[in-house]
Amino acid sequence: MDTKSRNELRLLRVYALTTTVLLTVFSLAAFARFGQKPRFAEIDVERINVVESDGILRLVISNKARAPDPVLGGKTYPRSGGNRAGLIFFNEEGNENGGLIYSGRRAVDGSFRAEAALLFDQFDQDQAAGITYDDENGHRRVRFQVWDRANVPLGELMGSFDSIGKLPRAARAEAVSRLQAKYKVDAFIAPRVFVGRSPDRAAAIELSDPQGRPRLRIRVDSSGAPALDLLDQDGRITFSLPDSARPRAGNPRR
Repeated sequence: MDTKSRNELRLLRVYALTTTVLLTVFSLAAFARFGQKPRFAEIDVERINVVESDGILRLVISNKARAPDPVLGGKTYPRSGGNRAGLIFFNEEGNENGGLIYSGRRAVDGSFRAEAALLFDQFDQDQAAGITYDDENGHRRVRFQVWDRANVPLGELMGSFDSIGKLPRAARAEAVSRLQAKYKVDAFIAPRVFVGRSPDRAAAIELSDPQGRPRLRIRVDSSGAPALDLLDQDGRITFSLPDSARPRAGNPRR
């Protein structure tokens, strides 16, 4: 092999080695970039869906317009009162499991309306516990609540509830009673615990029986006066502390 051929071969070897090194460097750099998580200093978005690896929806963060409708048993239903901006939780079956919602707006005349709620749903049912706030021009209620709900899937009841809602008001109570008898429940929903601030500026605790009837009430009113009442199933006060807090006959305090 002459000198010229050896020089050309040497150049080819150097070129091949250089090319291999560069390709390796570029490949490693690309792999490193691919493995990194995207990072944003700021992002504007109308909705974010958090899903499992199999695509099941677990969390939605959205504005009001793109908020999801409730999902129960794989079916969607209109939300009572309309959708709100916030976060909606979903369980492993893709059904709604609670959420955080909020809103607030001032009208042209200067009046305002605001509300917020952090709610946790009973499985296959509606909210079982929650922290809520609502305010209409300073007429404010802030509370923690616990509800008893029937062990009947809400999706199974939606059709019946919709039909009852279309009946004349006088016929609804009887229709609900028949539905309760069908499922052998005393009530489909019963408030059990209330802890909060009422619109009359009283701090209150109210405990109710399984039918949702208040049976114990503890209050400190807007003047700072404390009171404790025991009530019967008809809402009549049977015992009070202090005794001076007991209402006059024929004027039960409710």
